[in-house]
Amino acid sequence: MLYTQSFVFNPFQENTYVIYNDKKQCWIVDPGMHNEIEITHFFNYINDNKLIPQAIINTHTHLDHIFGVAAVKDKYNIPFGIHEKDLPVLNGASGSAMLFGFDFKKAPEPDFYIDEHKMLQIGEDELEIRFVPGHSPGSITFYYAEGKWAIAGDALFSGSIGRTDLPGGNHNQLITSIKSQLFTLPGDTTIFSGHGPSTTIGIEQKTNPFLT
Repeated sequence: MLYTQSFVFNPFQENTYVIYNDKKQCWIVDPGMHNEIEITHFFNYINDNKLIPQAIINTHTHLDHIFGVAAVKDKYNIPFGIHEKDLPVLNGASGSAMLFGFDFKKAPEPDFYIDEHKMLQIGEDELEIRFVPGHSPGSITFYYAEGKWAIAGDALFSGSIGRTDLPGGNHNQLITSIKSQLFTLPGDTTIFSGHGPSTTIGIEQKTNPFLT
């Protein structure tokens, strides 16, 4: 069985997630720790709960979702995975940082690519990968059917959708992704978003003003 723990980091109030199993193995999703206080807080959680990091897996690679990748890789020597189509976004992160006034060195290169046509092995469990481009070219969602939850990055929020005015964004593509890849999930599926509170597919189908 897989479980999740969330954290809110950096000036963008980004949600970082830890997925862990009964063996204390864990996978870190979208590490957004921005300063030493946030990094220490995150590492203390891993240590206090005796978790064993296995990999970093990102829903996408906008700046606020990768601030902590280098620190996690350096600390635990674990691989970093993204969807291949988000590589241009990753490579442009340092330039984006300059526009927002952040001092950010080039992000680490990915160690593997996540393929939406294959299940992602997480210990003895599996995550289904849903390809949801639109917010970024390589945005993906991690869906865990047994637990009735999905980590959707910045594709879908409670009452909103991801912005599409950044390089690589496409509004029509995002709407299509949500309706074909997320709204086809069961209505009681909990959506853990990249910002803000969690929601459910059923709630967003009925009330999201961008999608109703």
